[in-house]
Amino acid sequence: MRGQATGGSKNRRWCVVLLVVLAAPALLSAKGLTTKVVMTGPHLTTPIEITDPDLLRSFMVWAGPGTGVNGVEQLDGFVADWRSGAVTERPAGLQRYEASFYVKYVNRPLEGQQDQLAYVIYYESAGSGGQGYVYLPGKADAWYRLNTRAIYRGREGQWFRATNEWDRVVKPLVAQAGRH
Repeated sequence: MRGQATGGSKNRRWCVVLLVVLAAPALLSAKGLTTKVVMTGPHLTTPIEITDPDLLRSFMVWAGPGTGVNGVEQLDGFVADWRSGAVTERPAGLQRYEASFYVKYVNRPLEGQQDQLAYVIYYESAGSGGQGYVYLPGKADAWYRLNTRAIYRGREGQWFRATNEWDRVVKPLVAQAGRH
């Protein structure tokens, strides 16, 4: 009996260790929570505001390139399909929008904080059926300094395919917001 109890105790310890290891990337990279995304563009009659916490969990500013776990750069997260690499050509005539990501920092009491602008991207889409694209402002662009203060990804100044999740959330909202 004693051997079984010790074995069970070891199993529980291994489970706890495994949970800590699996949770560590989220804890280590969690500088803040994305609390709001505001999209503007000449084709929108009103700005789009995304504030649903369930939707925002997929669009954390501090996810993807620029973060690492045990020295390995993370290639998943935020709004760009990093694994597909940079896009050198996009279709002409895409609608362009500016998406501003607001956060609350986890090292401060959340309830006392105002939403802070942390990151801005450009998003282009051909509409409901087309692929969306994301641009991370480069050194010559207005939002570069703000973005790289939050996180330096080493991919600034490039276009990427948007993640399926970003397209799935944003495209219906753009259609719903209306166009001129």
